[in-house]
Amino acid sequence: MKPLLISLLLFTPLAFAKSTKPFWVDPDKAEKENPDFLIQGEYHQKESSFGVQVVALGNGKYDAYLLEGGLPGLGWDRSKKRIKLSGTTAEDKVTFTPSQGFSGTINNQTFTLQRDGKETKLPRVTRSSPTLKQKAPHGATVLFDGSSVEHWKNGKITDGLLQATGTTSKPSFKSCHLHLEFRTPYKPHARGQGRGNSGVYFGGRWETQILDSFGLDGQMNECGGIYSIAAPRLNMCLPPLTWQTYDIHFTAAKFDTQGSRTDWPKITVQLNGVTIHENQELKKDFTTAAPIKGPLKNEARPVFLQNHGNPVVFRNIWVQPK
Repeated sequence: MKPLLISLLLFTPLAFAKSTKPFWVDPDKAEKENPDFLIQGEYHQKESSFGVQVVALGNGKYDAYLLEGGLPGLGWDRSKKRIKLSGTTAEDKVTFTPSQGFSGTINNQTFTLQRDGKETKLPRVTRSSPTLKQKAPHGATVLFDGSSVEHWKNGKITDGLLQATGTTSKPSFKSCHLHLEFRTPYKPHARGQGRGNSGVYFGGRWETQILDSFGLDGQMNECGGIYSIAAPRLNMCLPPLTWQTYDIHFTAAKFDTQGSRTDWPKITVQLNGVTIHENQELKKDFTTAAPIKGPLKNEARPVFLQNHGNPVVFRNIWVQPK
């Protein structure tokens, strides 16, 4: 797969929604209204032996994850070190308490990593998926292009974006390639499953999780996980309010002439252009909270986008039958 596109981040400070805890759904407002948003993100340079992901926790507090070899998709994998530091803003910079011989500071969009008396300067960067805004190929069914929700039951469109309302596609599919782009909100005060939660139910039965799990472990209930079946190989979740991509290659279950299942369905998932599941068998008739339950049948099935009470949005959704 092509690597994620990467560039230095040059934009400036994010917006309060009316809530007991502030959160943001618009990156432009977030930039202007919440200084923590400019600290959260990825820090990387090609020559360094570590990459850093910084997660905002609200009120000037942060977790930083030091990743040996580089960022996910740029050198780090689960076999390498992952070290957590805790930091707090004071006097116009963030200072992280030492852990396992490492410490660090953030100032002027740069993470200064300190170890054994040596310093490494890592600039803040922004990455984007190589399949972002990918056009539907010939023969694909365009489910959403920003103009209407005609292909969705219970669909709602706001400012050209499809909302996470618990909506089901009207067309159904068997084996196919689904391309979908999503954006999670920035909720620095939220934790766990309350932080940008939704999901893509393939065939209305098997959930590929959507969650702001940027920087976290990468469990089966986090972004990229196939809920209750498999954790992703790698946590390829990008920071909140970044447009991200799923490219899901689904192979339908096989049945004999009597209608009995002979093979489970399989799925290959690319999150932001990186393969995180490959030919993963879906050894269940459905996963938790699926809208379609019961025994599998030899039939085409729709795509379902979960409503989990979070303002997740979608765009550029198409399906190419195999």
